[in-house]
Amino acid sequence: MRSAPPLGGIFDVDQKLLKIQDEETHTLDPEFWSDPKRAEGILKSIKNNKYWVAAYDKVSEAYEDLETLFEFHKEGEVSEDEIDAEFAKVSQLFEDLEYKSTLDKEEDQFGAMLTINAGAGGTESCDWSEMLMRMYIMWGEKNGFKVKQLSIVEGDVAGIKSVDLEVAGNLAYGYLKSENGVHRLVRVSPFNAQGKRQTSFSSVFVSPIIDDSIEIEINPADLDWDTFRASGAGGQHVNKTESAVRVRHAPSGLVVECQKERSQIKNRKTALTMLKSRLYQLELEKRYAERDKQEAGKQKIEWGSQIRSYVLDDRRVKDHRTGHQTSNTDAVLNGDLNPFIKAYLLSDANN
Repeated sequence: MRSAPPLGGIFDVDQKLLKIQDEETHTLDPEFWSDPKRAEGILKSIKNNKYWVAAYDKVSEAYEDLETLFEFHKEGEVSEDEIDAEFAKVSQLFEDLEYKSTLDKEEDQFGAMLTINAGAGGTESCDWSEMLMRMYIMWGEKNGFKVKQLSIVEGDVAGIKSVDLEVAGNLAYGYLKSENGVHRLVRVSPFNAQGKRQTSFSSVFVSPIIDDSIEIEINPADLDWDTFRASGAGGQHVNKTESAVRVRHAPSGLVVECQKERSQIKNRKTALTMLKSRLYQLELEKRYAERDKQEAGKQKIEWGSQIRSYVLDDRRVKDHRTGHQTSNTDAVLNGDLNPFIKAYLLSDANN
């Protein structure tokens, strides 16, 4: 019999179990693979629901352990400190499941494409953009996501002008959508001979990397392709051949680049996926216009438009949307973003 910790309306695990059972029955049909797209969609749904059931089971087991421990405590066999420690553990699991349960939109389950652009601040902003790139790569590695660099434009003196990162893994977009907007850095500049305090800005734009379950129609006649030599790291072969590609989509005005592969054909395929993801993001913005949280990504990359400030000499990182802040700036820049993501998702769910 399944335990029933007091999760209230957060999580309808029984409904998910019924759906898993129903969809697994479909997979037994001899004609299941006659429609590959439908079959893949069903398998993805099963995997997604099993992920949430496993998360629930983890909390349920911890809750049962706490109940058992409390019985031992009443018999005088367990100390109050042990009860407190176990209660804190269960409370944390509950909180984690609560904020993860806010990721209930179709697009949340997808991987993410994260684009960083340097803004006002010249070399400072280029250096800041590279710091942000490192921060997101480290966040991805710490949280079990695979991060790949799709394209990069180096700064004239230091850092990067722009970069596109692919973050692969379940719920990557759901988490990273909290990062959309302008990020402000305040520090004593390493590029200023007088050691003056400088303010720099970079924008982060996140879109879901869609799969075949989402149909985005693109007319080939609307596409204008260019090829060029890769500007980032990749070895001599990449830099000596025009394997990198750039595609412009006339109706939307979107432009994407890809240079991660040595093969131009593979880069064209990835660029099309990137373009479809950007088009899907535009559609999402229209769909959720009344409560759209992506507008920060369209603001000017300058003073007054930031969603988060990183003030290094004062040892403070503050999110201006939720008020969440920390004095551990080094941890944040090393990828410790989950407290900020959690605060944003819970705040967004309550709006």
